[in-house]
Amino acid sequence: MTDLPILYTFRRCPYAMRARMAVAVSGVTVELREIVLRDKPNEMLEASPKGTVPVLVLPDGQVVEESIDIMRWALTQADPDHWLDGEDAALIAANDGPFKHHLDRYKYPHRYDVDPLEHRAAGVAHLDLLEARLTASPFLCGAHWTMTDAALAPFV
Repeated sequence: MTDLPILYTFRRCPYAMRARMAVAVSGVTVELREIVLRDKPNEMLEASPKGTVPVLVLPDGQVVEESIDIMRWALTQADPDHWLDGEDAALIAANDGPFKHHLDRYKYPHRYDVDPLEHRAAGVAHLDLLEARLTASPFLCGAHWTMTDAALAPFV
């Protein structure tokens, strides 16, 4: 076991992207372990049997399995840019729930046997809400980039 937290990640995963952004802005040192999704390491699966990234394993053995929780963990260690000043849990939930649902079905209609245009329209409705917020202020939660912006950016 290392003395550093271990962050299992995959470069193109939007959930892993937002976790890495929060770790980077916090300045916390972690050991990044880039995985191959078709060949997941046993150490990661032992820590987190669900087998998805990101996964953060702390030196004491504690496991943090959700990207938002990894973001919060990193930012509670250090938050030099005040990202935690803007955590809109409802907006993040709308992104991670309904928007992600429609995004997947628009991108992969044959996988789900659905009409992609129906899901595209639902996704656009969510993006319209984001656009309205960004018309009112430079960032989703006000005058500066926050956790909410970082949490949603990899998906749009």
